[in-house]
Amino acid sequence: MSQVSSVAFDAASRTFLLTTPASSYALRIGADDVPHHLHWGAPLTLGQAASLPVHDGVTSSFASTSGEELGVEGGARFGVPSLLVRYATGARGVEWEYEGHELGGEQLWVRLRDRHYPLSCTLHYRVHQDSDVIERSLTLRHLGTGDHADDPIDVLRCDAAAWSVPAASGVRLSHTVGQWSGETQLRRTEAPYAETVFTSRRGISGHFGNPWLMVDAGDADETAGDVWSMVLAWSGSWRIAAHRDHTGGPLTVTGGAGHDGLTWRLTPGEQHQTPVFAGQFSTGGFGATSRGWHAYITAHVLPRPDEPRPVVYNSWEATGWNVTREGQLALAERAARLGAELFVVDDGWFGARTDDRAGLGDWHPSPERFPDGLAPLVEEIRALGMRFGLWVEPEMTNPDSDLYRTHPDWVLHMPHRRRTRLRNQLVLNFARPDVSAWAYQWLDQLVSTYAIDFLKWDMNRAFTEAGWPGHPDGERLWTDHTRGVYAVIDRLRRTHPALRIEGCAGGGGRADLGMLARTDQTWISDNTDATDRIHIQHGYSQIYPARTMSAWATDSPNPHTGRAAPLAHRFHIAMAGALGIGGDLSRWTEAELTEAQGLVALYKEIRPVVQFGRQYRLDDAVQYERDGRVVVIAWGHDRDLRLAGLSPAEVYADEETGTEHRAADLLTHGWPLRLDAHGRASSVVRLVRR
Repeated sequence: MSQVSSVAFDAASRTFLLTTPASSYALRIGADDVPHHLHWGAPLTLGQAASLPVHDGVTSSFASTSGEELGVEGGARFGVPSLLVRYATGARGVEWEYEGHELGGEQLWVRLRDRHYPLSCTLHYRVHQDSDVIERSLTLRHLGTGDHADDPIDVLRCDAAAWSVPAASGVRLSHTVGQWSGETQLRRTEAPYAETVFTSRRGISGHFGNPWLMVDAGDADETAGDVWSMVLAWSGSWRIAAHRDHTGGPLTVTGGAGHDGLTWRLTPGEQHQTPVFAGQFSTGGFGATSRGWHAYITAHVLPRPDEPRPVVYNSWEATGWNVTREGQLALAERAARLGAELFVVDDGWFGARTDDRAGLGDWHPSPERFPDGLAPLVEEIRALGMRFGLWVEPEMTNPDSDLYRTHPDWVLHMPHRRRTRLRNQLVLNFARPDVSAWAYQWLDQLVSTYAIDFLKWDMNRAFTEAGWPGHPDGERLWTDHTRGVYAVIDRLRRTHPALRIEGCAGGGGRADLGMLARTDQTWISDNTDATDRIHIQHGYSQIYPARTMSAWATDSPNPHTGRAAPLAHRFHIAMAGALGIGGDLSRWTEAELTEAQGLVALYKEIRPVVQFGRQYRLDDAVQYERDGRVVVIAWGHDRDLRLAGLSPAEVYADEETGTEHRAADLLTHGWPLRLDAHGRASSVVRLVRR
């Protein structure tokens, strides 16, 4: 990367050029006052961008209608709209009038308004000195002026941005699919000549897909090839639509919050800010694309990127809802012996919570199980040298709870419709100011009373009957619920700067940049089976860095799959992220405890490289490199494993044996991985540069 990021403008052609260290992005205000896309890819000068041709307007109903910076309804446009509005007169669509722009350091604002109706839109672009990621979003405003000053405007769709990929390159899509306990399964498929919609209608970003997309020409691999990628920073329902034009135009990707079928109103004087829909161009294949996102998330998203994530012990799989002071303390003593740094009491510590049918919403320690509150247990765990954390699920309540009996109107519901129970619980409406105020109050009190170090913030069910009776614009809740959650977490962290939070939603149902902007790590799946985790973690690593990925070593046979695996293998796979332990330590043998203690010590030794190093996905292995140290976690079978990302002229020594290896040999011939001969399912290789 040799260039410096910047934003420039050529007044004669009304062309904007955004420059990142290794790429350029260009757009132009056409003669029709519409912002047209010009270029996204290899570096250009401003003069080169200004000389690029652009086609203003459409004269045929058979022509391509892609290539605008924000697709709208109106005129001869037939592509996927990013913005859909309807006025009180019944008219729809937009006719843009360019009002001007602002350049501010590494940011660009392009101001537009409708020629007749009181609607304005500002397109926002931002680049960074240390990244090829370009952040895009928009602000929609009801100006409250003119003949329709007092009429609300119906918003049927408001995406954050539309991205254009050159037609010859936009032929393959990479994305993830999944389900509960099987999240982030990577898929690469040919882009059809049609609209392909990726979405969540569940109120969370979801297990079934993650809000990102990669596009390439079908020839990219892990180490080479042009890749365009886009990631939406949002934790609620979302939609990303890819349109491959039949006429040979660019592939368009538009994305934003919400899903099809929702309508809300923009009132006079009101403005709406979308989440960020960021994009990155890379010439280094899928591996470089991922490392680019990892670096961007570290530098510009995570609240505490430089803190090592602690080794966690979580008591859920050991105790379920049978939580007592004595039982937790017994586990804590063994966890401390293994080297755990943070002890987390999971579900079952509060209210009448002895199963999943009662207690959610009554966030006080169970008087039967903790007659003296949590303070004695907290003190005992801290005396063992560990920090203390709790599981919470603030957005939920059980019908069998004091909260619901007092405030049945606080949940999502619709008049004359059943209230569907999933996992015996209902969703609290965090779009309501009284609900979010209540949530902050008890969370603040809980954290303050016990000086809580860590919260596992869970969310175990999708939205149903998503209504808000009595509210004049109830479908706003699909967006405002997520904003309410963000606001509570943000305020809680401001009040308690030492508090750390793990995001969770029935596993990986809300693993996204929106939550990572306000949490420290993510529980990516309830499935802790090492074999399944390899695939889940592979998909997660396409966008998100290892330091954010909570991964546990648990019991064998695995409680989810029944699959048996050696203890070392379970630990090795979990070491690929932020290591945790979740097994029932009361059942582990003395030999297992001793072996686990050594494995935790090994992880702490390699943690700076795994959590803060550059990641390379290899053949049944993952490699991390930082400051001359290399860690490889490998599994499968005997082979010569080619490493990546090393300078061929360097020499590396095996930290265990001292044997030296030339980097050129490691890159071309590989590391002699020998598993079968030693009866191992996996191995951790540690190298240091001489």
